[in-house]
Amino acid sequence: MSAPSRRSAPALVQRLLITPVLPRPRLRRLAQLYVGLYLYGLSGALLLRSDLGAMPWDVLHQGLSLQTGLSIGTWSIIIGTLLMLLWIPLRQKAGLGTLSNVIVIGLSVDLSLWLLPTTDLMPLRLLLLALGVLVCAVATGCYIGVGLGPGPRDGLMTGLAGLGLSIRLARTLIEVTVALLGFLLGGTVGVGTVVFMLAIGPLTQVFLPLMRMSEPPRPPRSPAPRTS
Repeated sequence: MSAPSRRSAPALVQRLLITPVLPRPRLRRLAQLYVGLYLYGLSGALLLRSDLGAMPWDVLHQGLSLQTGLSIGTWSIIIGTLLMLLWIPLRQKAGLGTLSNVIVIGLSVDLSLWLLPTTDLMPLRLLLLALGVLVCAVATGCYIGVGLGPGPRDGLMTGLAGLGLSIRLARTLIEVTVALLGFLLGGTVGVGTVVFMLAIGPLTQVFLPLMRMSEPPRPPRSPAPRTS
């Protein structure tokens, strides 16, 4: 099977993001979902530990954490829950992946921050930055590719796109806004934030098709018996 053409890639990305919830998810589908969600939280922790700039949403979570004393992961869960309320007027549908996204990523960020050491060595910080961006792209492909519902932040993006904005413009507006709010609250904005915003789109476009799991084929219907 040939790879998707560049011309069809944006449409493919949008279709993957709004894939409806599939019935009776299999074990492999669930495993990919939760591995992806854990990796997403890990990627956020890697960027935070690099201290070169977090991903935009984590800039906001970090700023709120500094202002309130609650952990970054806790604020990730709170913000994710609040974002789902915005889905109501945007007519987005939640799935198992959506609900799991809210909880698992927040727990994963806090666990990974606890496990990862801090460092002042610039080569290691640059490595953490590069790993954070790459792992985030793989994680995004994993949890969106299973088709069990987008995350609350992705649903906000596709909901705005449904109002007439392009996916790229919707994502850019959201991420610039939350990064600015997080920066005003004391979150870390730096070269890592810029690298993430520039690289995550192209990398995600690569991994989404690779990680997509197709819906299991349905058994063919038997023809209806003829009546005399």
